[in-house]
Amino acid sequence: MLKTHRVHADSLDLTVGNPFLVIIKFAVPMMLSQVFQQLYNTADSLIVGRYLGTDRLAAVSSSGPLIFMMVSFYEGLFMGAGVLISRFFGERNEDGVSRAVHTDVAVGLISGAVLTTVGMLCTPVFLRWMNTDPDVLPLAIEYFRVYFAGSMALIIYNMSRGIMMAVGDSRRPLFYLVLSSILNVFLDVLFIRFFGWGVWAAAFATVISQTVSAVLCVIRLLKKGTVVSVDVRKIRIHPDMLKMIARYGLPSGIQNSVISIANIIVQSQINIFRKFAMAAYGCHAKIEGFAFLPITSFSMALTTFIGQNLGAKQYDRAKKGARDGVLTAMVLAEIIGVIYYIAAPYAIGLFDSSSKVIAFGVRQARTVALFYGLLAVSHTIAAVCRGAGKAFVPMFVMLAVWCVFRIIYIIVVMHLFRDIGYVYAAYPVTWVISTVIYLIYYFKSDWVHGFDKA
Repeated sequence: MLKTHRVHADSLDLTVGNPFLVIIKFAVPMMLSQVFQQLYNTADSLIVGRYLGTDRLAAVSSSGPLIFMMVSFYEGLFMGAGVLISRFFGERNEDGVSRAVHTDVAVGLISGAVLTTVGMLCTPVFLRWMNTDPDVLPLAIEYFRVYFAGSMALIIYNMSRGIMMAVGDSRRPLFYLVLSSILNVFLDVLFIRFFGWGVWAAAFATVISQTVSAVLCVIRLLKKGTVVSVDVRKIRIHPDMLKMIARYGLPSGIQNSVISIANIIVQSQINIFRKFAMAAYGCHAKIEGFAFLPITSFSMALTTFIGQNLGAKQYDRAKKGARDGVLTAMVLAEIIGVIYYIAAPYAIGLFDSSSKVIAFGVRQARTVALFYGLLAVSHTIAAVCRGAGKAFVPMFVMLAVWCVFRIIYIIVVMHLFRDIGYVYAAYPVTWVISTVIYLIYYFKSDWVHGFDKA
């Protein structure tokens, strides 16, 4: 049932005002939030590399693909909940918002328990599948098990952030993340530099920091009088809401998980070249995380913008916002790519001064950096599709290109050449293909009526 829409200070109605300006206003806090999100693992790698050496840096560096594989499925579900909440918010349906929020919280609590259990039990198996260097395997297991012990906090923060951003609140998640990121850096230095603890302490610092941000988010959601207020007594799974969350989020979750498996295969091929290549890959991944900030920020902003405006049936406004968001993300990403291409030796050297690590890292950076603009186009058009309730489209494109084709490509080139440069090239090759497919879909399909047809 539609209700009179209330204006809340913690929400940003993206259905009014200049589309480009409201997207920027919404995306900038998210971009800053992403900066501090990247500081978590980046601080771990930077401090571990400086104070504990290359072996321990390699152990931490192997974390990216595995953590993403374990977490990404649930983040896809939360993305579906965000699309649903933003749609109801655009429709002025506050009862729908409330029921979707309480279902999302219930799913989050279950997800956190599952992730903690599976992560801690299966870490050794996953790392061996990834051909992790035996010299660093015990250290990597040590790091991962502590990290996954804090999975509940990680899930709760991401779930809460998705809920708040779905109604246009991108500032509070930023404030909470700034605080916890600063705490993470402080604890990393304290535990490793001054206490002399091992690589596990870096994960422990991350767990403490993530718990702080999760607690702050929970306090905010429990506050009465907001459009996304949570009442503990109402936390349950509403079957109709779960069905829609699954419809919008399950394709993204499956897509993320399968793509992460493809990235683990990439990591396993890089691991064949031993610890210097592993450390370099981890350093590059941390730097690339910052380079991707315009992409991820505008992608999340576009998903919410499209969801709210299509919920309000403002089709022309949705089209204009999508165009502005895609172009802006592409230009910013390409500028960052050029800067990274030039500064790669200095950026990699911040993590590890070893000439071999720097050489591997620079080679990878200069293989991919100039293609960041195309990556931005793929991600932002995929975000537009999700916001329009067309989550199956990016799922099929990503699975076909970023997973199946990427794996086949790597198997073939490694069999023929055994050169790590061809592994690095897997990324720009698949980015080019997916961008072409997305552009055809964007211009030829009727994506703006996704909710109406549903």
